[in-house]
Formats: sequence, structure tokens, C-alpha cells
Amino acid sequence: MAGSEERLYSRQLYVLGGGARRLAGARVLVSGLRGTGAQVAAALVLAGTGRVVLHDRGTASGGSLVQFLLGENDVGQNRAEASQRVLAELNPHTVVAAHTGELSEAFLASFQVVVLTESSLEEQLRIGDFCHDRGICFIVADTKGLAGQLFCDFGKHFVVEEPAEGDPVCAIVQDISQGNPGVVTYMGTEDSYGHLFSDGDLVTFSGVEGMTELNDQEPICVRALGAFKLEICDTSSFSPYRCGGLVSQVRLPQEHSYEPMSRSLVDPKIHVVNPKELPRSRSLHAAFQALHAFRRERSHLPRPRAPVDAERVLELARSLGAQQGPLDEDVVRAFASVSAGDLCPMAAITGAMAAQEVLKAITRKFLPLDQWLYFDALECLALEGAERLTEEDCAPRGSRYDGQIAVFGAAFQEQLGRQKYFVVGAGAIGCELLKNFAMMGLAAGPGGDITVTDMDSIALSNLHRQLLYRTADISKPKSVVAAAAVRHMNPDIRVTAHQNQVGPATELLYGDNFFRSLDGVASALDTLEARAYLESRCLHYLTPLLDSGTEGPWGNVLPVVPSLTDLLRPGATPGDGTFPLCTLRYFPHTIQHTLQWARDEFVGLFQLPAEHVNRFMDTAWFCRDPAFPEQLPAGKALEVLEQVRGSLQERPRDWQDCLHWARRHWQSRYHDAIAQLLHNFPPEHETSPGVPFWSGDKSCPHPLTFDPDNDTHLDYVLAAAHLFAQAHKVPPCSDRVAAQAILRSMVLPPFVPQDGLQIPLEEEQEEVQVPVDNRQLAELTQDLVQWRQELVGGEVAQVPLMDPIYFEKDDDIHVNFITAASNLRAENYGIPRTDWMTSKRIAGRILPAIITTTAAVAGLACLEVYKLVWGCRDLSCYRNSNLWLSDCRLLRMQPLPPRTYQYGGREWSCWDRLEMRADGQEMTVQEVLDWLQKTHGWTVTKLLHGYTMLYDREEDEETRTWQLAQRLLENLEDTGEPRRRELELSYVCEGEDAEAEDARPPLLCSLP
Repeated sequence: MAGSEERLYSRQLYVLGGGARRLAGARVLVSGLRGTGAQVAAALVLAGTGRVVLHDRGTASGGSLVQFLLGENDVGQNRAEASQRVLAELNPHTVVAAHTGELSEAFLASFQVVVLTESSLEEQLRIGDFCHDRGICFIVADTKGLAGQLFCDFGKHFVVEEPAEGDPVCAIVQDISQGNPGVVTYMGTEDSYGHLFSDGDLVTFSGVEGMTELNDQEPICVRALGAFKLEICDTSSFSPYRCGGLVSQVRLPQEHSYEPMSRSLVDPKIHVVNPKELPRSRSLHAAFQALHAFRRERSHLPRPRAPVDAERVLELARSLGAQQGPLDEDVVRAFASVSAGDLCPMAAITGAMAAQEVLKAITRKFLPLDQWLYFDALECLALEGAERLTEEDCAPRGSRYDGQIAVFGAAFQEQLGRQKYFVVGAGAIGCELLKNFAMMGLAAGPGGDITVTDMDSIALSNLHRQLLYRTADISKPKSVVAAAAVRHMNPDIRVTAHQNQVGPATELLYGDNFFRSLDGVASALDTLEARAYLESRCLHYLTPLLDSGTEGPWGNVLPVVPSLTDLLRPGATPGDGTFPLCTLRYFPHTIQHTLQWARDEFVGLFQLPAEHVNRFMDTAWFCRDPAFPEQLPAGKALEVLEQVRGSLQERPRDWQDCLHWARRHWQSRYHDAIAQLLHNFPPEHETSPGVPFWSGDKSCPHPLTFDPDNDTHLDYVLAAAHLFAQAHKVPPCSDRVAAQAILRSMVLPPFVPQDGLQIPLEEEQEEVQVPVDNRQLAELTQDLVQWRQELVGGEVAQVPLMDPIYFEKDDDIHVNFITAASNLRAENYGIPRTDWMTSKRIAGRILPAIITTTAAVAGLACLEVYKLVWGCRDLSCYRNSNLWLSDCRLLRMQPLPPRTYQYGGREWSCWDRLEMRADGQEMTVQEVLDWLQKTHGWTVTKLLHGYTMLYDREEDEETRTWQLAQRLLENLEDTGEPRRRELELSYVCEGEDAEAEDARPPLLCSLP
């Protein structure tokens, strides 16, 4: 895969692994270009599938415009040909073709994967048997109304090369017992909250000292014991364990066999998350077959909300259901009554899941579906009043929304058009939400409006999963391009683009008037902090929120409905990349440590020195305030000024000087520093008699010897020299051969360790500040002032003298340096190295991402939009959704009700608040306290707005009198806050329990 393509697909590569490189040579047929087929095809094109052929013999009509690839100008044209024109623009690396003829065996034989949507059962069976016999992976994906169906047959001998998600686990061994069985104790990582290994895992050992019999053995099956312990084979006859070693998980390929559809249809293997779901899925299995029979019999689908048609489908299903267990007749009847419906969210979910199965077939990553999957959103039919919808309410209107009207009725469609929504984030999920909103007609009627905001601009790495953007859009604002794209999809949609961050700094823009005008908020943010802030705003304004998130093949959707559902519950806080300094500097034991160390090196070598030199050399600044040291943090002045002197002394004249600097720095970091550490603490050093210093989480390092023919050594020197040259404005050179020749000629003086050098062993020792030597500081300052005057020469110097370099995860030179620096550090400490892509992901804190997950999650979110727009107040109708596409699992559960707490002698919900309104005049603090006393009988001892103390009973009488007389707005003016219509106050009351500190209803004061 070429460099530009790797950058394009980088986030996807973290999901699909090395198998993703097979995509470019794959040939896939997608038959049926209504909603589901369009979603499958779009996902495959964005993912970089080599050739995607679209098949459809039907023409686009006004009612098929729920399919997002078609526009009003395509009505009357073949769906495959019209869709091909749009899909071809999505990805220049994918060939997209259209086929409008028969699906003959000769035609089908050229494909690696065949996907059928919107096809008859007879066609599914015919093509399924052919594909099974020829070893062609075969998938059926179908959506009818509020139910979806998925079937996979990957042949008799399908090998899954990477069955599981994520990289194989590798851990440092701490101890291995002699016994039968032996017990291994290994070291966990900072982000490991449980076992790294599971029962039945296969592992190998390497680098074990003492019990060397384990090294390079065949994979051993383990059993997980307590925290970070494994039971392995019989080690009673092995040599005693001394130290060191790695235990590594081994994942072996798995072979799977599948039945053809003709046999599996009669005796289905249905995939369910919970065995309790199996009867419902079996009923849907029968219902889909009955629907095919009804269509053969009547030449059309059941009419929406037509009881006679639904009963006929039920009769047909009964004849099938008797062979496959009890039939849930209510499910079949409900399914049939809206089976003529065509909903964009349902098509997005089914199509995305089918596309992921195609990717599994091509990449052989993750376990394929075995073999049937059914899911439904029939809870939408339990919405209050939905049972009163008639056949007339749901009859076609000749509208692009007829497929939606068939399920929810024409009046509901008008209600959708009047909605006002706020979409926060126009990345992967945001694009899919906006696409769905356009197809649903959300905010496409009088009074409707969608506001979308995103601060970011479009980058190359966005294009493989963000449907609304094209190559020509790179560097343009996401929100602006996204808004224009959805207007093109549906000219009636009203959407306004902003480029603002949603946070405290924009609360005036997104304040009282804005939030109170909204019907709902859709979160498409990628950080937990931003999502939590947005939820706090929705809590304040009692605004419904749809919270969505993805990471690789996992995704979730949480509807947050005022007074009805619980708020978001904080999950496990992810690692923020911070580790103890002594661990990073002297005792790393994971690749995360060495990568963070490399990030710190990058900042300390190429960013901070340039910033300090530029500040020192800035004439305007220096003349205004020459007391440079006094402006620096306490204890840092000497360090910073020495760094400035070092940068000025090391100023390179040419590329060769840069190479010399990089080679010396290599020696300093990977040889000299390690040799000094071992001089202080030799390998045999003991903390106390019999207790080795180098044990547990302290791995004994070894110095490296520079070799210009070693690729990693040379990569480091070239990357460091390139960045050093860039910082000093020297033209770099990329000639590796010439660089090797220069490096071979360099001779460095031998390292002489220092005696008495203190190396801190604990975090506390790191933080101890050495007293500042004022004399040395003054002398250094004077030397630098003189140096500066010489550089300036009485005239203005070239400002800035240096260019600070800020780490950018999508800059290859930056990642080259991080990867080489980290891997050399890892080699010092015997830590397994990692590749360039993994280093980029960890150092750049990149979340794996793929179009299939984001499309499915957005579809699940939009199912909840239907319920919100309907005005549903029944908790049982809402669903929290969790999706794992790696093993095709979808779990939808009723949300939890709001949490409650006790305060002031009664129970409160997390949504409850106290509301106080001013009567046409500005409110005083005294009036607030009187209101709380009169209304609730509470005596307030403290009253606050944010961190501003408005009243404190512990103050002296004069101060309290002044506080009580203050108007609320006066307090705000004093703090510089902008005027607000509503203030949220917090308080402490007399007699509160200690537990009440964070559990009391907020007080909202409405101002005139």
C-alpha cells in the first residue's frame, strides 16, 4: 500500500490489520440499490475495495429517494447506473461499475463476494447454491419496515486468519514457579483493569533467564488464575526461574464451515446475544419467508396498516413456524403491518453490518456471522397513539418519504419537518447523522432547522469514513462542506453551519435562547470530556440528547430523555498518556512508556528550545522586559537559560552539522545514559540483602552500540537530523548512503561515568527542587545578553531565529522519529518493539475507526430520533444500543430510569431543579435566601454561582449585610461575566449530611 493510501486508510488499518491490504484486489457484487444496498456499496467504496459492481434492473422513483445516492434528477433512470456516478466520486482508488443484465453464473463466477439485497427468495436460493459450490462468499441483507435480516455463507472451508480484535497481548514475566502446573506471574499495564489473558489462550515465552526450557517452545495453553497469574504446563523438572522474559499471546488461524442457504433456511443457525432472544428471531425468520410467499402470491408487499394483509402473512408464517418452534404471532403481525416501509436508519444498520461481513470475507479479520441474524425496532409501534394509525394515514403520497409514511403516517412526517436540532461534530458519526436526517426529512419543512458545528477542517485521513467529503474538499471546514452536501441530497432540508467549539467560551452563542429553541441535540463528539460538557448543557435546559460513540468495530448509542432516562454514567477513564517521570526516564517496562518518552523527547528537542530561543532573541520583547529569568517559573530559570545557550552553541551551518548533532544525541541517549544508570545500579545491585534491585517492574537495561548499517539506528539519526535542520532553518537531505558515509567517519570520545550522580528512584524525588545558584544564574544571563548583542549586531536579528516544531501525527518525519526513538529505548530495556503504524496510533492517540461502525451507530441513533419526535414518554420504548461488528453482536436494552437521591427530607431525581423567577425587578441575595426558607424550609449557610461566593454565613456581620443586599447581576458584573437570563446557583444548608455535598437540586433563578 502506497504512502498516500496508507494515510488515507490509516484509521481503518487499525481495525482491519494487515488483511486490509487484500481489499485493493477484491471484486464484490452488490445487487439491489435501494437503501440497504446503497449503504453496503458506499461502505465498500469508502473502505477501498478494488472493484465494486452495482446491479439493479429497477428505475429510481420519487419513493426511492430514501436512498441517499439518488437525487430528484435521477428519477426514471436505472438505480445502479445513477448510483454508480455518485459512488465513483467517493474514492478514486475503487473501480465502480454498473450492471443491469441478468445475474448469470458466468457473470457471478468472477466475484470474490456476492451481496444480495431486495431479491426474491428464489433468486437467493439459486445464487446461494452456486456461490457455495464455487467457494464465493455469499451474503443476503434485507430490510423490511422495522426489521432487518442478514445471512452469511462463506463456504465449506473458510479460514479466519485474525479471529479477535486488537493486537495479541504481550507482558513482562515477573516470576515462574516450579511445579505441576507451573504458575507464571506477569506484569499488568497501566490501562489493564483485569486479566490480560483468558482461559484457553495459547502463549509462548522468550528471553526467560534461568528457566530457559520455556523459551521458543510450541504454544502452551494457559488458565487464568488471580490477577496477573497464569497456570501453564508442568515446570517441575525445569531449571529455576531467575529473571526476565516475555509471555506473548499466540492467535492461530481458525477454519469455519458454512451451510448453503437452501439447507440453512430449513434448519437455521441464528446468532443471538442472549438465548432469550432466540424465539423472537425464529419468529422473524418465519416472517421473512412468509413475506416472500405473500409477494409471490399478490405481486406486492402487504399494504401499510392493512389488517387483512397482515393476517395473511401470519397464516403463511404459521405453516412455516410449526417446523421451527413456537411462533410469536404479535411479532409477525407487527412486522407485516409495516413491512412495506423503507426507513433510512434501518437500511443504514443492516447495510453497515452486511458491509462489515464483506470486509471479513476479504480481509479474513474477525469471525464471520454464523449464519443468520435478525434485529428489529418494532418497539416503535408501541408509541402512544401509533396503534390508531390507519391504512389511509400510511398510504403513499407520491412523496420521497413514502417509505417512512408507511410506518409512522403522514402527520408524523410533517412533525419531522418542523424539528430544530443541534448536531455537534461533523466527523464520521456527524456525517452519517446528517445524511440520515436529510433522508428522513428532519428539519425539511416549515420552521425546521439543523445547526451543525465543527471546528475542524477536512483531512485526507477523513475521506475513508466520512461520506460527505471528497478529495477536493481537503482543508475546507467540515461543517460548511457537510451542510452543502446534505442540501444536495435533499434540497428541502434547512441546515446552518457553524465552526465553533461547544464549551464555556461559546455559552453566549449557545445559551438560553439557542437551547430553549431546540427539540433535540445529537452528539457526534470524540472525547469523553466534550460529551460530558454537552450533556451538562442539555441537563440544564432539559433538552433531549442522543449520545453516540465509536472505537474501531465497537459503537454505542444512549438516548438521554429529560425526566425519563438516567444521565450518562462515566465509564472507566482512559489513560491520558501520563506516567511517573522516574518510570519514563529510568524504568520503562511497556512500549507505551517508551513511546511517551519519545513524545517528550520530541517536545524537548524540537519545540521548547526553539520557543525559548525565539523569546530570548525577540527584540521588542527584550527591550520591553530584559529580565528574562524573572519571567520563568521558579526553579526553571537556570535550566531554560542553559537550554538557550546550548541551542545557540549548537546552531548548525549545514546538513552535515545536523547529522553530527543527531549522532551525538543518539550516543547520549542510548549508550551513555544507560551506561551511567548501570554504573549507579549494576545488574547485580541489591536493594537489601537477597533482594535484587533489577526485579519486578524494574527491567535491567543494556547500552546500545551504534551501527550505521542498522536501519533503526540510521532512521533515528536521519529523522532527528531532519527535524533539527528544520528547527534551525537549514535545508535537509534524504540521501541515506551519503549519511552513512558521514556517520562512519565520526569518532566519538569514550564515555566516562560520573561518580556520585544522583538518580531519583521515586516520583517524590523527581519533584524536589534544587536551590537556585543566583551567582551562576547571573553570570549565565550576562553571557547570553552579550551573545545576543553579538548576534543582533546593533540591528534587528532574523526573528524568529528558530522554527518550533509541534508534533503532528500525520507527518511521516515526526512519526519516523517517534518510532525509531521508542524502539531504540525498547531495545535498551528488552521491551518488544512495535511497528510504525502502531507507534503512530499510540503516540498520536488515534482512535481506530471504520465507516461500517459509524454508519450503523448513526442508524441506531436515528431510530431514537423517531421516538423523540413522536414525543414518547414511555421509557420502555427507548433503547440503549451497543454494537460489536467484530463478532456481529447488537445489544439493545431499555435505558435505566433517572437516579434519585435524598435531600431535605424528600427524594429527588437527577433531572430535578428548583426554579425561582424574579417579579419584574432585579433579585437580591436576601430574596433568594428568603425564597428557599419560605418554599422549602431550608436555612442557607452558603450561596454560590460557580466559584463566586455570593453569601457566606461565617463572614462578619458587615460583610454579610453587604452580601445580602447585593443584586445577583451586580455580582456577575463584578466577575466580568456576561449578562444571562438565567443563573444556576448552588448552596449549602444548615444541618446537611456530609453525603449531601454533591447531591442537592440546583437552583435556577430567572432574571428580568
